[in-house]
Amino acid sequence: MEIVCPAGTPASLRTAVKAGAHTVYCGFADETNARNFPGLNFDRDEMRDGVAFAHEHGAKVLVAINTFPRAGSEAVWHDAIADAQTAGADAVILADLGLLAHATIHHPTLRRHLSVQAAAANADTINFYASEFGVKRVVLPRVLSVQEIAAINAETEVETEVFVFGGLCVMAEGRCSLSSYATGQSPNMNGVCSPASHVEYHEDAGVLSAKLGGYTIHRVGTDDAAPYPTLCKGCFHVGKAEGHLFEDPVSLNAEKLIPQLAKAGVSALKIEGRQRSRSYVAQVVRNFRAAVDAHEAGLPMPEGMLASLTEGQAATAGAYVKTWR
Repeated sequence: MEIVCPAGTPASLRTAVKAGAHTVYCGFADETNARNFPGLNFDRDEMRDGVAFAHEHGAKVLVAINTFPRAGSEAVWHDAIADAQTAGADAVILADLGLLAHATIHHPTLRRHLSVQAAAANADTINFYASEFGVKRVVLPRVLSVQEIAAINAETEVETEVFVFGGLCVMAEGRCSLSSYATGQSPNMNGVCSPASHVEYHEDAGVLSAKLGGYTIHRVGTDDAAPYPTLCKGCFHVGKAEGHLFEDPVSLNAEKLIPQLAKAGVSALKIEGRQRSRSYVAQVVRNFRAAVDAHEAGLPMPEGMLASLTEGQAATAGAYVKTWR
């Protein structure tokens, strides 16, 4: 299976390729990219050089143009698609129907992948994108079990790519009304869930409160680890109960499920974290490359190398193996 790795900067791209990534995904430093954060991403020259470096080392580059265009400003997104092809990208990752149609008509030779932001979670939807826009691969949302993924693959010839490590979104991808309500920023349009600019920590009488957009998401003792205040991983009062209603504040780590995902017909394993450091990228890529190579060779897979990189040093297999509360 193909290992698809994040690169938030040209340095991270080179690190990922040297660590053994089969494929790297990245984006331009503008609003066409759902990780449009200060200090991250690629200008046009950097993208061209990054693609050339990857190709020299036998790796591929996917360019994420995965936000939804503002009305009247579609040319910005159209230019990004054209520039990705000029840079030599192996594919573009798109979510918007209009952009998919534009790429199909104006860039028919450029391979098209369907972003997780499209939240395509069944074979009928995926086959529609394939028949109408020639989509070759779909990134599946992180709410499906292994059995559901296998069922999808049995009914479509489109390649499936699944997240195996990093942030865990338990909502319909990119459509989080909770985060939008609390911060006024849309995950689809602004490319960020629970943005750091809206995060505050307050200490009072031995209790540390983590807030997002003025809302208290967690309260912990000052000597305890304070999770990042992501709403879906926050504490809620439900009747007489209090706890993590949607998901615990942990990271996704599906390295143990590589054999099951392979059997389910998955084509590519995706690592989340374009905003992460080069050290993080190198460690995660090396581990998953070793695991995939071992599986393909019929050898025992290495495990447990990534515990220190997960949120709160705790991990979950997410929807792949669990029933939601």
